[in-house]
Amino acid sequence: MSGVRPGTAASRARPGGSARKVPRAAGEERPLTSVAAGDRFQGGEPEHTPRLWHVTLSVSGARAPLSEVRRALEQLAHDHPFLLTSRYADDHAEIRYWEEARDLHDAAAVALRLWGEHRQTAGLPPWEIVGLEVIDRATYHQRIAAGYGPAPATPVGVHPF
Repeated sequence: MSGVRPGTAASRARPGGSARKVPRAAGEERPLTSVAAGDRFQGGEPEHTPRLWHVTLSVSGARAPLSEVRRALEQLAHDHPFLLTSRYADDHAEIRYWEEARDLHDAAAVALRLWGEHRQTAGLPPWEIVGLEVIDRATYHQRIAAGYGPAPATPVGVHPF
């Protein structure tokens, strides 16, 4: 989502106000504000309400042993259970999953960092991202209804192409 950790110096504009920075000592966290159950955002749904985005990330590169590619994708799926399915060959792979994010830009930013940030921990091959598709939930369901794309019943997990 926003990727901002508590205590970092990030400021956001508030509706009807301007952004302001509150000086804090190093390591001091910003106090949290609560909202009572049933309170509504004035003017309808807030613009920052997360939505679901279907992400397809395609990567490719030099050939790697299939057993290593499979093991790395299984480790990635274990570390991050949000992954729906992965398909792989010895020189490319495709990862599909749902991302919860405020907008397409946030979902795409997270997807573009996924492979590189987990390359070491999951032992992923040093492949580059060669494709990215991020679509909203309604578009995904329209495609499935029209017979395009893998059906929701596609087995979850890591599979060869």
